[in-house]
Amino acid sequence: MKPTPTSRPELPPLLAFGAHPDDIEFGAGGVVARERSAGRPVHFVVCSRGEAGTHGTPRVRAAEARAAARVLGATIEFLELDGDARLELKAAHALGLARVIRRVRPGIVLAPTVVPNQHPDHWRLGVLARDAARLARFGGLAPLRKQPPHAIGQLFFYALSPGAEPPGMPPVLIDISAPEIMRLWRAAMAAHASQMRTRNYAELQVTRARVAGLAAGIDHAQALFPNDPLVLDSLAAVTRSARRF
Repeated sequence: MKPTPTSRPELPPLLAFGAHPDDIEFGAGGVVARERSAGRPVHFVVCSRGEAGTHGTPRVRAAEARAAARVLGATIEFLELDGDARLELKAAHALGLARVIRRVRPGIVLAPTVVPNQHPDHWRLGVLARDAARLARFGGLAPLRKQPPHAIGQLFFYALSPGAEPPGMPPVLIDISAPEIMRLWRAAMAAHASQMRTRNYAELQVTRARVAGLAAGIDHAQALFPNDPLVLDSLAAVTRSARRF
């Protein structure tokens, strides 16, 4: 009797929030490529069109973001909040992000870190996403009653620069060393050609990933920072660490 082919279990979606059209790709594009390769659906939510940027019009930057999402196999939408460089911490914004969480029903949410020493839109969006993940669980909130409550599995923060990394918090390192993963990540970053006129952001991020990977004994890794302690079903899920004792 021939064995019955077993299908890979369906993974719950990954929902990634970015304050600007290139944030997700530069800060976590390798992670996204890695998760898509494992079959996980990915959805991007971009909360401005980069209208305050030095290079690239909002139309151009939105088109670049759509192209980058296609490279990574992600779907994408844009939210109109306060505009680039004007994002404020408002309950209405947190509720709006909570609506997206309830609609997409992700297992994992990615957002920028909440470290203040970076673009103010980044840390404010991180705070709003953290608030939204909590609000999405509450069944009694009248503004959200049209959608059933949803509890995510984990919120991870990504850092767009070394200064945005939370001090004293050991990261979770995602191995993105596979050549195809790196190719997709580089292609997604290259889609944001308008932003390369300021500096070579893509090479900066690849270099950061190279340093993180070498420190862990692999080629490239991207760091994520969990909002809450990770819970494992068993130590069998722990196969390696960055330290070689």
